[in-house]
Amino acid sequence: MTDSPVRRSGGRRLIVAITGATGAIYGVRLLQRLAATPGVETHLVLSDAACLTLHQEVGLQRREVEALAHVVHRNREIGASIASGSFRSDGMVIAPCSMKTLAAVAHGLSDNLIARAADVVLKERRRLVLMVRETPFNLAHLRNMTAVTEMGGIIFPPVPGLYQHPASIDEMVDHTIARVLDLFDIAHALAPEWPGMKPTTEA
Repeated sequence: MTDSPVRRSGGRRLIVAITGATGAIYGVRLLQRLAATPGVETHLVLSDAACLTLHQEVGLQRREVEALAHVVHRNREIGASIASGSFRSDGMVIAPCSMKTLAAVAHGLSDNLIARAADVVLKERRRLVLMVRETPFNLAHLRNMTAVTEMGGIIFPPVPGLYQHPASIDEMVDHTIARVLDLFDIAHALAPEWPGMKPTTEA
């Protein structure tokens, strides 16, 4: 689908961007979960590098990923609806977020739609979640993450929660996506709520 200003009655909107960092499965799984959630309208932006990573890591073509969203915007379309603060949304998730995109957001370099939409979300005081993918971090990465945090964004590296004893990569991804959905108060059944530590049998 193409850019459209029409909002679903009584629904919610979430902007999803996928960049070229490793971890494309996070963006795909997020879109799949949101597509199965009634009342949530998704707006998708893919970077050119994201399309390469999606094919390499997940085996999906651009059109297959775009089919998971309600509305698709081109990254070069700086005049798209999501580039304006008048476009009401619940926020934005960049999954995964490359260090280049992190730097663009941290320094307000709105030279493409992903960076511009993120800038809009921040200036309108909406929720921005960056699933940053890189390791180890250098000082520039850390300073950029600090800057985004100080502006109100949420830095969310997709670190697996091993306390849930995941049996597969899919379970690790689902648990991480569950935590992202929790940040937007979107109901899901991807991972159980943590019940607390089991009592030890040691004396």
